[in-house]
Amino acid sequence: MFKQITILGPGLLGASLAMRCKEGALCDRLVVGSRRPENQDACLAEDWCNAAFGDPKEAVKGSDLVIICTPVDAIPALLERIAPVLEKGTLVMDVGSTKQAICAAAEELALKTYNFVGAHPMAGSEKTGLLHARTNLFEDAACIITPTDKTDPEALKCAQTFWRAIGTRVYSMSPEAHDQTVASISHLPHLLASALCHEISRQDPIWPQLSGPGLRDTTRVAAGDPELWQQILLQNRASLLKAMSGFEASLADFKSALECNDAKAIRDLLEKGKVFRDQLNHD
Repeated sequence: MFKQITILGPGLLGASLAMRCKEGALCDRLVVGSRRPENQDACLAEDWCNAAFGDPKEAVKGSDLVIICTPVDAIPALLERIAPVLEKGTLVMDVGSTKQAICAAAEELALKTYNFVGAHPMAGSEKTGLLHARTNLFEDAACIITPTDKTDPEALKCAQTFWRAIGTRVYSMSPEAHDQTVASISHLPHLLASALCHEISRQDPIWPQLSGPGLRDTTRVAAGDPELWQQILLQNRASLLKAMSGFEASLADFKSALECNDAKAIRDLLEKGKVFRDQLNHD
């Protein structure tokens, strides 16, 4: 599909993308950009990497696709830095977990240079870094594309084709709808897992030793990088606060049923939760 792809930020997502691009023959040449020399060396040691640079402007030269896989706070400044050296018509995408601020910043710069399409593959792990990258990370995962009224139709079509070739199921929605959606299905679960861990940590120190797999399964995502998630939660603050209000209402329903010793209400709430969870298993 491309002569040269540049991945900026070869962490878990970036390196997994690079592996998949080379495995699927989606490019002739793959270049990475990383400010850390040790990451550059690690990438160069892999057969999927053709070149590695510390300067992102050097890394993107000659590429017809650039994918930014850095933390969300770094993306707008990185876009501004590389914009002057991008060839006109270059497709630029990101994989950030928030979209409104990133798309707004990208399109302000893109008017005169590149084509930007926001993307968010719903894949990943509580583990981070190049060492945990794998080629099948995106297999059958959802990928949300976030076009706006300024998005070039051909660039959008190319982005959709790329993510399908990676192995994802592609969906499209506005940046605003994306942020509202992931606030409930991704950001709120992370916040709740962290809050639960925080609460239990204040109790008897023996409790973690007594716990079974249920607690580990429920709180797995809380092991994610705190700095990365701080950025995500703050960038999606407005949508997340709405999602939290909705959850507080659901929690209040359980609390009320328990206070009233209402067995039927408790059973009904548990049944609704089970139906939703079973559907996740089926999907």
